[in-house]
Amino acid sequence: MSTDIYSEALEYHRTGRKGKIEVVVTKPFSTQKDLSLAYSPGVARPCQEIAENSEDAYEYTAKGNLVAVISNGTAVLGLGNIGAVAGKPVMEGKGALFKKFADIDVFDIEVDTEDPDEFVRTCELISPTFGGINLEDIKAPECFYIEEQLKRKIDIPVFHDDQHGTAIITGAALLNAIEITGRDTKEVKAVFNGAGAAGIACAQMFVSLGLSRENLIMCDSRGTIYKGRTESMNPYKERFANDTPHRTLAEALVGADLFCGVSVAGVLTQDMVKTMAAKPIIFAMANPEPEISYPDAVEARPDCIMATGRSDYHNQVNNVLCFPFLFRGALDVRATEINTEMKIAAVRAIADLAKEEVPDRVLRAYGVERFEFGPTYLIPTPFDPRALLRIAPAIAKAAMETGVARKPIEDLRKYTEHLESTLGMSKSILRYIANRVKKEPVRVVYPEGDNKKVVRAAIRVMEENLAIPVLLGDRKSIEATLTAQGVTDHQIEIVDPHQEKERVDRYAEEFFKRKQRKGITLPYAKDLIRRDTGYFGAMMLSTGDVDSMVYGQSLPYPYAVRRLLHCIGKNTEHKTVASVYMMVFKNRTLFFADTAVNIDPTDQQLADIAVSVAGFVKEFDITPKVAMLSYSNFGSSETPSAAKVARATALIKEMAPDLQVEGEMQANMAFNTELREELFPFSALKGEPNILIFPDLNAANIAYKLFMRLAEVDTIGPILVGLKKSAHIIERGSNPGNIFNLTTLAALKARQNVC
Repeated sequence: MSTDIYSEALEYHRTGRKGKIEVVVTKPFSTQKDLSLAYSPGVARPCQEIAENSEDAYEYTAKGNLVAVISNGTAVLGLGNIGAVAGKPVMEGKGALFKKFADIDVFDIEVDTEDPDEFVRTCELISPTFGGINLEDIKAPECFYIEEQLKRKIDIPVFHDDQHGTAIITGAALLNAIEITGRDTKEVKAVFNGAGAAGIACAQMFVSLGLSRENLIMCDSRGTIYKGRTESMNPYKERFANDTPHRTLAEALVGADLFCGVSVAGVLTQDMVKTMAAKPIIFAMANPEPEISYPDAVEARPDCIMATGRSDYHNQVNNVLCFPFLFRGALDVRATEINTEMKIAAVRAIADLAKEEVPDRVLRAYGVERFEFGPTYLIPTPFDPRALLRIAPAIAKAAMETGVARKPIEDLRKYTEHLESTLGMSKSILRYIANRVKKEPVRVVYPEGDNKKVVRAAIRVMEENLAIPVLLGDRKSIEATLTAQGVTDHQIEIVDPHQEKERVDRYAEEFFKRKQRKGITLPYAKDLIRRDTGYFGAMMLSTGDVDSMVYGQSLPYPYAVRRLLHCIGKNTEHKTVASVYMMVFKNRTLFFADTAVNIDPTDQQLADIAVSVAGFVKEFDITPKVAMLSYSNFGSSETPSAAKVARATALIKEMAPDLQVEGEMQANMAFNTELREELFPFSALKGEPNILIFPDLNAANIAYKLFMRLAEVDTIGPILVGLKKSAHIIERGSNPGNIFNLTTLAALKARQNVC
């Protein structure tokens, strides 16, 4: 059914620059003056300042935003003790999550020792480099000892995510599950299965949240942990040894209110679940398969409330909902530690977020009509963009209240606004779009179905349920390519025009009707449709047999556009087809137009393009703000080019009076809001624009390609606007990732009919 995910992962990690992270220079470093400031002699001065006051390292170096992700590779994922260097891909991945979700820099450090004291000493010696330490993939019980020792020895936050990240997310789910079921926290009878790092941390967190230790029974692979047991015990298990007659998990679960599993798949049976109390709370978090599957648990006990570590069922316990934001708050107040109060603050922030009304943006991101606090929505979805804005301030506040903040934040409201403006929402935009379209996948046709890159993209589209792919071309060739990719049992439709006489005739008739006065005969139309998959695919879209089309891997852009214009036609409202690139920068998302179609657009065409792009941008819950670019500022030049942009701006204001648009203006003026307000207070554009309309194709094409090569930006496109239906042309040589991304947008436009 699927391509080999492990082979794909290897290719992913080795393609291009090896690994997943890099070090980026943050200051100018191109002139002799820059060098003298960055290094000798200028660097001596901040060194002197830090020598006099070590806290100045936070002012003059990256220390305050730098976390060490440290492991010895003794408990890597489900792979076990595979060694320090073998765990490095995981550590790099953790670093990428820190950066993507909370803009925190990371050095991953793999320590080649299993001696806990040697590991502790290593961390202690390198700690001056970092603002915090995240311990990762260290086996129990050594992980407990290492964390305890480091907390005593160094004055920066130390956090073992395998323990506390899991405990925090699960703790939030617990609080809300108790509230929903109407239980008294102190009376909850809890059974844990798994007495490793995560299990013991969850148990401790639950006790901190109010559960009675006497009502908590912990089990491991040898059965219950009871007072007097000696086999396979350690001091950390001993803390949860209870006076119980039960010796098995099954015995302990009779009448229990809560099951919390961080162990192995399949250990919890339906029969066991049936013996639990009314409205049982089941947290089955073994990965990749839980202790009991969601369907099996619900079948056994329809009244249960369940959470797992999986994304395909309700209530996913995913640590990414916690650790980036926890460290963000801790770093921003220069916390000396992450204490219990800070962890509980994270628990309550996450729990409270689940009770808030969920914005439309989040609902559409996950392809649902609503999320409502209740049994199937205990905790926020792992990628809720509001998590940063709730958790980080809560952590900062708790650190300040408990006296561990060396740099208190005076105004938490302004801090929250800063977080939002710094990180923005652009980093998750593709995920946001993809989740919107997954609910009701549309049919997307790929006329170049025998192209290997197109096939690989179509496979990913199918596997992620983004759309229903339709590949056009020679059936035998496409099937062979799919088989070579490891795909045999699939839902990809293959259409061979040479085997589709009825369709060829039908499409040709329709095409002839449209073009019979343009020199096209019916026999020619039939031949064209049969031999040219671009025309065949465009007619499939035109007649409603598919919902969208992605095309152009092997054709020059103008030739591909011609097929769409001949078969689909222009939107009757705006009458101008244009190409848009979505430029996803670190802190913002911009839309550039027209990047590929109109060489020297008229004023009316520029106006049409601006209005069409603005309509498209609204689909992202983004308020469109349009800058009409020129080399002139508000009439400073009277040349035909500048005057054209000025007239276009006036037309836009007539066509869309509510649209924020201004021009003509220079690119620097568009983004220098203070200067624009000072010199041109009449400007209708407030703040920075997110749509840039260029005066001609030269300017737009050069601009986006320069950014693609020279800036830290992800480009998505080209996206066609102005057609009657959703059809898009990829650039020649596009890789499968580019094709997949464009398909994501094609599916969105098809669903929303924003063309």
